[in-house]
Amino acid sequence: MSGIVVIFDFDKTIIDIDSDNWVVDELGATDLFNQLLATMPWNSVMDKMMMELHLRGKSVENIEEVLKRIPIHPRVVPTIKAVHALGCDLRVLSDANLFYIETILKHLGIRDCFSEINTNPGFVNEEGTLRIEPFHDFHTFSHGCTLCPPNMCKGKIIERIQATLEEEGKKTIIYLGDGAGDFCPSLKLVETDYMMPRKDFPVWDLICKNRHLLKAEVHEWTDGEDLERVLLQLITTVVSMEDMKNNIDNENQLFDCKFEKIAHETLSKPLYVP
Repeated sequence: MSGIVVIFDFDKTIIDIDSDNWVVDELGATDLFNQLLATMPWNSVMDKMMMELHLRGKSVENIEEVLKRIPIHPRVVPTIKAVHALGCDLRVLSDANLFYIETILKHLGIRDCFSEINTNPGFVNEEGTLRIEPFHDFHTFSHGCTLCPPNMCKGKIIERIQATLEEEGKKTIIYLGDGAGDFCPSLKLVETDYMMPRKDFPVWDLICKNRHLLKAEVHEWTDGEDLERVLLQLITTVVSMEDMKNNIDNENQLFDCKFEKIAHETLSKPLYVP
């Protein structure tokens, strides 16, 4: 299974809602969040919100407690554990932040299932305030993608992952996502990859309108139970195709060996001219 890389979005894919909205709502700061959202990018708003929550007396521990209560479909954690046990390489690609994601994954007991988390930096500073920074520092340079928010282009991250995988040998990517930000990386997938958009969510709508732009096969899902079924079916398909290819390669190798032996036995001895 080492040839299969499963890349998960986080909000509304691994967990069932948006983690930023959940924290803001649970800690009673929804009104301020909505006001700020009209004035600056989402990623910058969340950093500002963390500073404001700190001023209101909300600690990092309060944020952790809220994150540990976040809704998740009961089939998602068993699915992640099963796919990891099969030997697949699991990764996260999310526009949330590292503090949220690691807190939740550790609480669920699945942090070790993931080899890599690609997301916005999130850390606690010396004053005990959670700070959230952009993955791409858009204050100093632009990532140049018009499809993605200024702080993160998931497509560029996928390209970096693909380059790394190419060095390790060809692998199949299965990408799961729900948001508009998952459309750009879906365009980077190749014919042997699979895209799993959440049905009736923004990325699904974008794919339906632009299906001709995608090279990867598209297999939608609706909830955690459906995610489990579709993902395991795709992994089974990839493994079956690999087994078939390996069997053909082995048969061809045996044929080549037999042909070489027969040819060697039937060819006349070389004539040496004095």
